[in-house]
Amino acid sequence: MRDFRNLQVWEKAHSLTLNVYKATASLPKDELYGLTSQIRRSSASIPTNIAEGCGRNGDAELARFMSISMGSASELEYQLLLAHDLNYLDQDAYIELHEKVTEVKRMIAGFIKTLKK
Repeated sequence: MRDFRNLQVWEKAHSLTLNVYKATASLPKDELYGLTSQIRRSSASIPTNIAEGCGRNGDAELARFMSISMGSASELEYQLLLAHDLNYLDQDAYIELHEKVTEVKRMIAGFIKTLKK
């Protein structure tokens, strides 16, 4: 069992989630139960699955939960693109969040590689 708070990938994913919540606060109110909710859920799913994987037994289970986190990150990546294309997110906010998602995805991929060695 690992302490997820000690993992840099979890810290980055948590920070991303905080940024996503701030950025989505300005989305249209009629999207609160639609796209806003989906974006927030997929974002929060990334550090949540990392934390859950750390509470499991062994590297194989942790790698499985890291893979789930990667799926959530890809889902978030698309949802941010959709929000941008619908003009709900301005260019600067989109670029900043996209860069953060990309960084988290790279970190997850690298962590999965170390677990499978």
